Amino acid sequence: MAAIRPQIGYWYKDLESSQLFEVVAIDYDSDSIEAQLIDGELCQYDLDSWRLLNLESIEEPEDWRNAFELCDDDYRFLDDTMVPESWNPLSEIESDIINGITDEY
Repeated sequence: MAAIRPQIGYWYKDLESSQLFEVVAIDYDSDSIEAQLIDGELCQYDLDSWRLLNLESIEEPEDWRNAFELCDDDYRFLDDTMVPESWNPLSEIESDIINGITDEY
């Protein structure tokens, strides 16, 4: 069995347990790999355990967001800013004039 090098953001399948997971962090100081299973649970492997796994690199599963109860609508308007019509940002700026004295720099 050839060991697959872990990479953050990549998805893997453990061929023995059929678990799907994404590598979310690698700590080179402690030689550990943190992974998030498709059901949302976090787990951690040390490098020796990682090398013993029978892994296959896979594409991101289509349903990986199900564990977090997210859907496509949750991402549809990420760039849209919601601002109430009555909000005036200039009304929140304090005046530079205090007691008739203008604050000049």
